[in-house]
Amino acid sequence: RSVDRVLEWTGLTHRRDALPEDISGGEQQRTAIARAIVNEPLILLADEPTGNLDPDLSIEIMSLFERYNKRGATVLVATHDVDLAEMFNKRIIVIHQGKIIKG
Repeated sequence: RSVDRVLEWTGLTHRRDALPEDISGGEQQRTAIARAIVNEPLILLADEPTGNLDPDLSIEIMSLFERYNKRGATVLVATHDVDLAEMFNKRIIVIHQGKIIKG
């Protein structure tokens, strides 16, 4: 089943029956990603997916996006954390006051 496959891929198999209030912030974010990819979209848009996470969880979330991208999908992430984005060696477009200044 695709749900089971996505839960395994996001590392959430052990939380399958957990209620939202019983899972951590990182698990909640991975759950949102799992919901977004369960139907295998060709394009995935993520707006500030690491905004409220600690650095280690932010890297974990970005790693999930990178793995999904390697499966052939286009992944577009909007973030204010340029250092985090640069860790993943992908194309980065910088927008300042509505104008592209890099990329």
